[in-house]
Amino acid sequence: MSDLRDAALAVRENAYAPYSGFLVGAAIRTASGAIHRGCNVENAAYPEGTCAEAGAIAAMIAAGETRLAEVYVVAGSPSPVPPCGGCRQKLAEFGAGDVPVTIATASGEEMRTTIAALLPGAFDAGHMA
Repeated sequence: MSDLRDAALAVRENAYAPYSGFLVGAAIRTASGAIHRGCNVENAAYPEGTCAEAGAIAAMIAAGETRLAEVYVVAGSPSPVPPCGGCRQKLAEFGAGDVPVTIATASGEEMRTTIAALLPGAFDAGHMA
């Protein structure tokens, strides 16, 4: 997992957060073992920003992959910050409930969980049948 942490920390430095100053980096490992990264990108029109997790998922999709195997998210906060509600749903779209998710601080504190624990009762394609 140190490779995911290193990737998330490195991409966090590229975050565009001129309004909040809150830098977030995410790294995801796919079923093939590839690592994709994303960082938060703010916008003066706040709802138009992009979360780090969404950026990493977009990079995964752009690379032709669709299945998460592991997720690591790091922020410059006093305690680990979980993904927002929208990102929890995005993670659930591409990963099974038992996919491990580690949320961490830049200083090294970590909390491990799963997609299912972050989003119990997730809406999925089965609900549309």
